[in-house]
Amino acid sequence: MFLIRSGAIEGYEQLVTQCGQNPTILLQQFGLSSAQLRDPNTYVSYTRLADLLDATAQTCCDPLFCLNLAAEQSVLALGEIGLSIRQQPTLADALSYSNQHINLHAYGVHVQQSPRGDSLELQLNFDFSNATGLAQLMQLSAGQAFNLVAQMVGSTGSALKLHLPQAKPSATSHVPEPYREHIEYQSEFGGVSFPLSWLSRKPHFDEQLLRAHFQQRIQLLEAIYPGNLQAQVCHIIGNLLPSGECSIERVAAALNLHPRVLQKKLQQDTTSFRDLLQKTRMEIAMRNLQHGQLSITDLALNLGYADVAIFSRNFKRWTGMSPSKWKTQRQADVSSI
Repeated sequence: MFLIRSGAIEGYEQLVTQCGQNPTILLQQFGLSSAQLRDPNTYVSYTRLADLLDATAQTCCDPLFCLNLAAEQSVLALGEIGLSIRQQPTLADALSYSNQHINLHAYGVHVQQSPRGDSLELQLNFDFSNATGLAQLMQLSAGQAFNLVAQMVGSTGSALKLHLPQAKPSATSHVPEPYREHIEYQSEFGGVSFPLSWLSRKPHFDEQLLRAHFQQRIQLLEAIYPGNLQAQVCHIIGNLLPSGECSIERVAAALNLHPRVLQKKLQQDTTSFRDLLQKTRMEIAMRNLQHGQLSITDLALNLGYADVAIFSRNFKRWTGMSPSKWKTQRQADVSSI
């Protein structure tokens, strides 16, 4: 199944409402709900989302609906990966990191890096399609890629291009200002392109954006897990693990606490950060082995392990068997029911 974080359509309901339409009705037509949008890390069907966006553009009479949606978003629409990417040493490292972890945001999309002359093309490819050729989804994804590159490199002039395979819409269509001088319609691919020389640039780090992210995260966690610090910590750990940067310092910062204060609060709950880290890893590992599509190697990386052998040893210590044996046994148990 192809899945994507609901945070990818951050601002959807507001924009639909501004267009004079009812977002709740549109969401319901495709088996989605407003509740799923409240937690940006809820995964929804990628194919349904693509159909929803096409239907929304038609209902709102806006052929550039998703481009306008992307224009109002920050890199937080990409979740934790949008922040971690910007902490890499160079733009080249950021792109490599993105390719390695993009499945945390969406499963079913790939970014191909294709040099052409003095430029680098980031071509978006999907493992599925629909009646429109994913016209709106491509707008959204290309717009988000444009946003991320633009914010990482700062001033781009006209060198950063946004490519769309679709034909240029009528003159009455509203083209959002951030993209107005950068769009190339009827392109051979969907995505962005920029000078190869940018690859050595150090990405800009936005401290204000990071604070905004943590504040948003705290509000969300308090709403989902009121008064339950352990659940809040496990939730943040689950989001940080794939970045390889899951530490008590990072988790404490997300909760606006000093690490020593967090550890003391957890001790009062008769647990520790280390215990919750192990618990979260074990739960994610078991869930993915039983229901997921990741290989054991990819699962180990997504759990923050540098080596699959380390993951296997830990998993055997938790369950008494290797990940592959545990997976085979669970599948046998299910098939016998």
